[in-house]
Amino acid sequence: VAPRGPTGSCLGQKRYREQAMAMADKLKSLPFISDKNNPIGWFVQGGLEFAADSRRLVQRCTKPDAKEFKKIAVACSIGFAIMGFIGYTVKLVFIPINNII
Repeated sequence: VAPRGPTGSCLGQKRYREQAMAMADKLKSLPFISDKNNPIGWFVQGGLEFAADSRRLVQRCTKPDAKEFKKIAVACSIGFAIMGFIGYTVKLVFIPINNII
């Protein structure tokens, strides 16, 4: 188990955060990487924005409880049944039409 710091966070996480901040400072010192008008900067900044948005999404996601899971499962089952019925009906209608043509 990693030793805990005064705030309760792992010291390894603190070092990682410091390294990430140092790397961000190095990236900021290169102007073409932070310029979105430059193709390289556009790619790098887009990737950083995507990573930040993805991290925010994963942190906000929660596992559904049993009631919510059951509701989602029922809705999906009904959708599958409706789509199957539509497909079966279309197939039933088009078999005689194809035989006529």
